[in-house]
Amino acid sequence: MAIRDLIPRTRNQELAPARSNYDPFTTLHREMNRLFDDAFRSFGGTGLAPLMEGQFGWPKIELSETDKALTISAELPGMTEKDVQIEIANGVLTISGEKKSERKDEGKYFSERYYGSFQRQIALEDVEEDKAEASFKNGVLTISLPKTENPRAGVKRIAISTQ
Repeated sequence: MAIRDLIPRTRNQELAPARSNYDPFTTLHREMNRLFDDAFRSFGGTGLAPLMEGQFGWPKIELSETDKALTISAELPGMTEKDVQIEIANGVLTISGEKKSERKDEGKYFSERYYGSFQRQIALEDVEEDKAEASFKNGVLTISLPKTENPRAGVKRIAISTQ
């Protein structure tokens, strides 16, 4: 994209005349665009989403719900059940763990794989937390939570007193 593409104009208005090759503002703008393009390209994406994925979107999960159960599946490639912890506290399911690098620091290398600690939290409603079950097979963690037979009412109205 050229700098001229960023100049606002109407249909009948011609583009502003091009500035000389050495305009400090144009040079600064071009360099800033190059820096951002290089930074985003190194993460394999074109926007901020790839940068935030490690913090907010990994592992990827899938939720399925029936009348009897809630099933949560999480993709955790390259990990084992020993690398993952699952907890339920105050109506929130927490999946956490750490994926360690498999590479030794020998020479230069490039990697798009995700390494490091992660944590995903999922709010739970109307499930029997004490009967939760989990299994791990082929890099996929599956958690099954049976639904309670006496679900809480969706909305509880609280009366406001006048004093």
